[in-house]
Amino acid sequence: MRRLLIVDDDFSIRTILQEAVSSKENKIKAVESGEAALNKLKNEEFDLVISDLMMDGMSGIELMENVKKTNPEIGFLIITAYGTIKTAVDALQKGAFDFITKPFSISHIKSRVDRFFEFQGLKQENKNLKRKLSQDNTFNKLVGQSQAMRTIYHQIDVVANSDAPVFIQGESGTGKELIAQAVHENSSRFDQPFLKVNCPAIPETLFESTLFGHEKGSFTNAIKTYKGLFEEAHGGTLLLDEISEMPTSMQAKLLRVLQEEKITRVGSTKEISIDVRIIATSNQNINKMIENENFRSDLFFRLNVFPINVPNLRSRPDDIQVLIEHFLKKFQTKYNYTKKIVKKETLDLLCNKKWPGNVRQLENLIERAILYSGKETYITLEHFSFQADPLQPQNDSTNIPLGTIAEMEKQLIFQTLKKTNNNRTKAAKLLDISVRTLRNKLHQYNDDSDNIPEDSED
Repeated sequence: MRRLLIVDDDFSIRTILQEAVSSKENKIKAVESGEAALNKLKNEEFDLVISDLMMDGMSGIELMENVKKTNPEIGFLIITAYGTIKTAVDALQKGAFDFITKPFSISHIKSRVDRFFEFQGLKQENKNLKRKLSQDNTFNKLVGQSQAMRTIYHQIDVVANSDAPVFIQGESGTGKELIAQAVHENSSRFDQPFLKVNCPAIPETLFESTLFGHEKGSFTNAIKTYKGLFEEAHGGTLLLDEISEMPTSMQAKLLRVLQEEKITRVGSTKEISIDVRIIATSNQNINKMIENENFRSDLFFRLNVFPINVPNLRSRPDDIQVLIEHFLKKFQTKYNYTKKIVKKETLDLLCNKKWPGNVRQLENLIERAILYSGKETYITLEHFSFQADPLQPQNDSTNIPLGTIAEMEKQLIFQTLKKTNNNRTKAAKLLDISVRTLRNKLHQYNDDSDNIPEDSED
């Protein structure tokens, strides 16, 4: 059903317009003034308003400007006399769909109304197509087939089309930002801004200005008025990344904004209404921070309407090989290399590693290995031997001892030598490295161990 509101202070014109657009598919209401139209629009929903330009009291343009502040999607057809065409053009620039000149015929009115709804239909089709493409692209960024990741995908589907705040917790490198982006891009806000604020990177003195904006001259170096991220994200989503790093002085101000849905720029007393979906992330134990009074419990409860807990990579080993294949494709395309293949022995080693740096650490390691492998097709353990990441697990209650890649490499070399009865030539072949490389490795280990095996051939 198409819902139309006719606004004209001339009874005869209202009657003609009602007759012109009367049909089974149109639900029509008519009022005699802009003020009456505003009251009607507060209580009922309409798709299109047909309004006279010149009326006693509020003009058609004033009515349109008032309505579009709260309902920008509603359409307007402005009726004007020949002498006010310039004003009608101004109406188009301010958001009217079209204007109709007096005198008009019934067929002319019908064609303009039909054209508006045809246009709306095309807009919706385009929006749906963009949304589908966006969804396909988004879920391509999230890689994993483990039960833990399937749970994440389901949670995104459940929460995306609501406006509920989402709180995403997980270790650094687990992909919290990608999940936040997936929530946004699968929501009705997908074609509106998705902005991110990295809380640890903002100085405490600039937090309020960054989020809420400031007026010109409100503080030193405030040389012009600045819209904060809440205003810029209006209609869309704002990601508060690592919100646990937000100063406690700002937490109370943020809570007030979330409760009232209004912000006030620094240096101003004017309140500005905002419509922003909030997603927050943290790699900290928020409950412990609340106990230590480093994070406000009332703010946490406001943000934690829909929690998503992102598992670390150590707890979903089934995804490691899938991720490795994904990153191989990504970086061989990026660097214009031919197909890259990770040797089975090396792949087994990578799949058994505990990855305290999570997906980000794995991604970085694969990128470096591809660069080191150059034009070679096969990626071997040798290409991973330059890793220098710190590998102590973060927030891991299992306390599994983890070594560096170099230590794991050393263990693999010793195990292979044991398997070949210390035959370095055979061991090098199994490891897919040169005998010279193997000897160099053993020479490096000589400073660390008194039990370097001798070559059985020597």
